[in-house]
Amino acid sequence: MVDMSLYAAFLVAAFALCVTPGPDMMFIVAMGGRGGPAAGVMAAFGVACAMLVHTVAAALGLSALFHTLPTLYHVLRWAGAAYLLYLAVKAFRDRSVPGEGGDTGGGAGMRRAFWQGAVTNLLNPKVILFNVAFLPQFVDPSLGHVPGQLLLLGTTLVVMGFVWDGGVGLLSGRLGNVLRRSARVNRWINIVSGTVFTGLAVRLAASPK
Repeated sequence: MVDMSLYAAFLVAAFALCVTPGPDMMFIVAMGGRGGPAAGVMAAFGVACAMLVHTVAAALGLSALFHTLPTLYHVLRWAGAAYLLYLAVKAFRDRSVPGEGGDTGGGAGMRRAFWQGAVTNLLNPKVILFNVAFLPQFVDPSLGHVPGQLLLLGTTLVVMGFVWDGGVGLLSGRLGNVLRRSARVNRWINIVSGTVFTGLAVRLAASPK
């Protein structure tokens, strides 16, 4: 179904992409630092599920809508920036005390971490454009089943990304648990997380297509 030499090259390129710090990784680190290991892993899982949606869209050719409807790109870009700013405000305003079970704890907190990771990634149109530009480089049209090849490549990237980002979320969460034992440090973690969310929002809003 795929050219194995192209697939081997793809694995190398995908690994390099996964281990290179980027917006998703920064978001996951911030979520793990605020909510603990489980929140970090669930945020990574949310990002991975959103990436899978992007992969399916690319395989079906839906990403081409950005070229015919450039307004859609900008709507998603500003919606994503607004959502990140919303998360930043929540982090800045968080005054929860360690050990009192803030809004990041329990099953509800884990679901929240998942959906925040998923929504943040889904509302980033640059991820869609990346899939359109990156994945086809490793597709051999002569083998046929181009959508299937794109889906296989994208799914591979999603799995690799989740394994790496999940580990990052786990480690940042464990470190955050240690640091949050102090109310003062916990407050600074929220401030740093809010700053990260704000920076990601500005980066998304300011960067052109």
